[in-house]
Amino acid sequence: MAPLSLLFGGPAEVGRLGWQDEALCAQTDPEAFFPEKGGSTREAKRVCTTCDVRSECLEYALENDERFGIWGGLSERERRKLKKRAV
Repeated sequence: MAPLSLLFGGPAEVGRLGWQDEALCAQTDPEAFFPEKGGSTREAKRVCTTCDVRSECLEYALENDERFGIWGGLSERERRKLKKRAV
C-alpha cells in the first residue's frame, strides 16, 4: 500500500486519516469488507471486533456517508439505522 501522504496529499489529511495505518482491515482481504449483495459480513465483522481503530473507522464512515462495505464493524444497513436513531 502506498503511504497515505501519496494517496491523500498534505500532512493535515494524513493526520486526519492516520488511523487507517493501524486498521486491521488493511492487513486482510479487502473483498471481505465489500461483500456482494446477500454475501456474508461475518468475517469482516470478526476482524473489526479486535481492531484498535474501530471507532475512528465508524466515525469516518458516518461523516463521509460511506454507502458500501463494512466500516467500524457495521454494515450499510446498520449504519443507516444508527444515523436515524441519532437524529
